[in-house]
Amino acid sequence: MSNPVQLRRAVASSFLGSVIEYYDFLLYATASAVVFNKVFFSNLDPLVATVASLGTFATGYLARPIGGVVFGHFGDRLGRKRMLVLTMVLMGVASFLIGVLPTYAQAGVLAPIALVLLRVVQGIAVGGEWGGAVLMSAEHATARRGLWASFTNAGAPFGMVLSTAALSGTAAVLGNEAFLAWGWRVPFLISIVLLAIGLFVRTRVEETPVFSAAVKESASRAPLLEVLRGQPRTLLLGVGVGLAAFVAQGTLTTYLIAYGVQAGFERQTVLNGLTLSSALAVIGILGWSALSDRVGRRPVVITGALIMAVFAFALFPLVNTGSAGLLTAALVFGQAVVHPMMYGPLAALYTELFSTRTRYTGASLGYQLAGLGAGLAPVVFAQIQAANGGGGTLVVSAVIAASCLLAVVCTLALKETSRGDLTGESVPAGAPKTTTS
Repeated sequence: MSNPVQLRRAVASSFLGSVIEYYDFLLYATASAVVFNKVFFSNLDPLVATVASLGTFATGYLARPIGGVVFGHFGDRLGRKRMLVLTMVLMGVASFLIGVLPTYAQAGVLAPIALVLLRVVQGIAVGGEWGGAVLMSAEHATARRGLWASFTNAGAPFGMVLSTAALSGTAAVLGNEAFLAWGWRVPFLISIVLLAIGLFVRTRVEETPVFSAAVKESASRAPLLEVLRGQPRTLLLGVGVGLAAFVAQGTLTTYLIAYGVQAGFERQTVLNGLTLSSALAVIGILGWSALSDRVGRRPVVITGALIMAVFAFALFPLVNTGSAGLLTAALVFGQAVVHPMMYGPLAALYTELFSTRTRYTGASLGYQLAGLGAGLAPVVFAQIQAANGGGGTLVVSAVIAASCLLAVVCTLALKETSRGDLTGESVPAGAPKTTTS
């Protein structure tokens, strides 16, 4: 039986921890689009520098599955709470160190190399954090699992709000020259304060009762091998479900910043639209996830994927109108309405696909492999645009739509998971739906 006090603490801890982790992780995303190309790649052609800067952003996503596997392994063997504390420390320290890095002008090629290494540490940390945070909420809950688990996912756009506000606010106060000279460091240095707050909250949460009961019987010696041998099809289908949400996320939160500026908008105009849509996305994620508790994960995810597939072809024409109102409307509709339908229920869905013995590893690996879409999409799309002399948005839209259709197919193949019992076995691909009393 779940303790209501511990459930509230777990949900609050997961949300706050996710906000802090994604503040750090997505702060880098925004900085890579507007700062790092000038600070760490100043020796390159501007367009090439932008691609290189977004490339360092992508390395964080490439490292996320490693974090999922490493921390998933120990999270399934030693417990969720210990891993959450460790990942938060890693993220906070890495972000603080980015804030004190020398620039290319000061240290030459060592500066971007150090930047990439710290970005890898960030990726490993966030890759391990997500699974533990989701499981802390989901495994403490006895009902409305979709809603409680989604607080971790809701932390991501709120972290984006804070990171974007921190960068744009610093730039507005200091001016562009001072901002590029040293002001961009301030939001990264703030990470150390957020780390202290997050650790205080996280240490007050107990280990989940589901894991505590399972580990008394037997902990998995090799959770990764169990997942790969026992549920490879489930894992691959899970990746397919989440990939579209991340491709859309990378497009709306990273690629569109650079694209909007190139289309003639002021950087602050794009960032304002992104901040508004990110704030509203918190509501969208919680709302659609709560609905998935009532109607199931599948209908919500599939509807969102189909709408996003169509919207992908309207997104860039709306930006190309040059209207700030239409740009903002496109961001709000895409990121705060449609994307949460695909993204919100993923927290509970990945949790429900795997048994307690391998849940941290399986959920983390599936989610983080899908997350590669958010890291690679902006880089690939920037290269497509460069190869087409600044055009190529039709190809970009087609790629987004294709990933959405893949999500629909994979979601249908996985069947419904929302009525399963986390203390029992997982719901494999193609298995009949189970119910609990």
